[in-house]
Amino acid sequence: MSQRPFILDPLFRSITTIKGVGPRTLKFYEKLTGGTKLLDIIFHKPSGVLERKFVPQIKSAKVGETVCIKVIIEKHTPNERKSQPYRIRARDPSGFIELAFFHAQGDWITKLFPVGAELMVSGQVDDYKGGLQMTHPEILDTETPETTEVVYPLTAGLSQKMLRKTVLSCLDQVPDLPEWITDSHQSHMKWPDWKTSIFTLHHPSSEKDLDPSSPSLMRLAYDEFLANQLTLAILRSKQRKLKGQSFQTNGPLRQKLIDHLPWQLTSFQKEALSEIDADMAQPHRMLRLLQGDVGSGKTIVAALAMMNAVDSGTQAALMAPTETLARQHAETLRPYFDAAGIPFAILTGRDKGKTRESILNDIVSGGARIVIGTHALFQDDVKFANLGLAVIDEQHRFGVHQRLQLSAKGLGTDVLVMTATPIPRTLALTAYGDMEVSRIVGKPAGRKPIDTRLIPQDSLEDMVYRLEDQIKKGVQIYWVCPLVEESEVLDLAAAEERYAMLRQYLGNKVGLIHGRLKPKEKDAVMDQFVNGDVSILVATTVIEVGVNVPNATIMVVEHAERFGLAQLHQLRGRVGRGDQQSYCFLVYARNLTETARERLKTLRQTEDGFLIAEKDLELRGSGEVLGTKQSGLVDFRLANLAMHSDLLISARQDAALFLEKDPDFKTPRGQALRALLYLFERDQAIGYLRSG
Repeated sequence: MSQRPFILDPLFRSITTIKGVGPRTLKFYEKLTGGTKLLDIIFHKPSGVLERKFVPQIKSAKVGETVCIKVIIEKHTPNERKSQPYRIRARDPSGFIELAFFHAQGDWITKLFPVGAELMVSGQVDDYKGGLQMTHPEILDTETPETTEVVYPLTAGLSQKMLRKTVLSCLDQVPDLPEWITDSHQSHMKWPDWKTSIFTLHHPSSEKDLDPSSPSLMRLAYDEFLANQLTLAILRSKQRKLKGQSFQTNGPLRQKLIDHLPWQLTSFQKEALSEIDADMAQPHRMLRLLQGDVGSGKTIVAALAMMNAVDSGTQAALMAPTETLARQHAETLRPYFDAAGIPFAILTGRDKGKTRESILNDIVSGGARIVIGTHALFQDDVKFANLGLAVIDEQHRFGVHQRLQLSAKGLGTDVLVMTATPIPRTLALTAYGDMEVSRIVGKPAGRKPIDTRLIPQDSLEDMVYRLEDQIKKGVQIYWVCPLVEESEVLDLAAAEERYAMLRQYLGNKVGLIHGRLKPKEKDAVMDQFVNGDVSILVATTVIEVGVNVPNATIMVVEHAERFGLAQLHQLRGRVGRGDQQSYCFLVYARNLTETARERLKTLRQTEDGFLIAEKDLELRGSGEVLGTKQSGLVDFRLANLAMHSDLLISARQDAALFLEKDPDFKTPRGQALRALLYLFERDQAIGYLRSG
């Protein structure tokens, strides 16, 4: 593919080419938008419109209104104490208004508001001792001020005024781009062109122009979705062209493993397995996503898929995001692999020196037919004799490039990706649109629904007394502490405090696990919990509780309102893994927001992870749904997944149809779509197009 179209060059210049942006402010802009190009500023979406009312005189201003008004500066009253505001008295023929400034520097204020000057000021009018006051007013440079002001999300170090000035300078550089949407689609949707849409975004005449259903925002959302779906369609077609291996399915080792299962596979497990088998039997590479709730039995399906590789004389690898999870997978699968006589190895970051060397030798010689590990498996010194299948667990914690990296360790390696985080359909299309998808719905037979209850924070002590009785009966409990504004230090303090309080009541039956413990310390606590020496496990983070303890039947989540729906659902899935009745107590603080109340209510009503995920998307937006922004998921800047899901489906169809007709992007529309891919920085797709 050719280089970036020349027409886009202005948008890829540094913001420092804009007057007034130096190296110091560049850092603030980068923090705000995630980049340092003009394009990053242009894609920074306003959060609203401030409607200002122009009032001809002070006495017409009403308390509570945001107004602009022409005044004469009469006198300054500096503050005597820090807690007091610096005051300026301003007037016009109709009356007086006080201008108040907190934490103000005297010199700065006297320069901006010299006595005797006539200025146009703007701000919200408040009541002060029966008179009118405006706190931190802006000075407007013009005789005829704009009555609407665009408001942007900010970061420390930038003001609305500075940002607006930069946005307007960037907009001056926006080129006219070739149209990549078909004429018929554009006229049917009544959408403006790209440049007009971007201008409307930053020059809204009212809040209506910033509504997700406005023509300009729908147009921009469609463009972003189209770039995303084209990228995935290119990846998918490249994947299909890659030569893979054709594996034997239902071989003797797999049959041995099935014979040792203490239960029957569910119909959903069988269906997922037959889809995987069909892919693995083909001579091209498999790339499939296996979705299923916590406890739905994905791991055993993955193990049976790995048997296809082993039965066909190759190796299989299973990669988990944390050591705890990797070791849990190994413990879960060990009895089956042992029974079928399959040698396997575990490799994590903690394996060092001679131990590591010996494991690496087992892998490269093919002695280890199955390898279970963490992202340590990505490292260059890990070489396989013949890697047939790579299984990646909790894919959203790894980016697409890591997925490709692991599959590159073999010749034509098949890839199966698993996630226990149910993903809404629209989100799955944007993150995994290059994959086929299998879903395991429901739980294995014999598992009872989890009884979910909401407990107000002030009933906590009563609950601890009741738990004491349960512990005497041999019940085990997870106790998850709140995420305090995502601060590790505060999380730890909250957990340690709760741990100390529970120990007062329950003595040494309480264990504590958190992110700062060394792997060996974590394992020691975990082992005590698994063996039943510890009855209550206090934990700070979600993933650390990713351990299968069938005897744990109670989950307590403190400050449940601070967690996302999907996270709460994940946590709840840690109990209810045996045949006993399990409970989840969601402890909440008083004065819940409407959204938090809605979240907790949803959780009480259903255990269907897919339903919960759809609700989470609606309540919180795509960036948050998987509980982490750094999730390898696309974070859309202009599109809103919950509001624009129909546009995503249509962009997907558009991308597929286009690639069928013009896979090399040779037509005029193809050239325009190249510009679109560059505009949204879909480098991966561009790289693949270049390499054919």
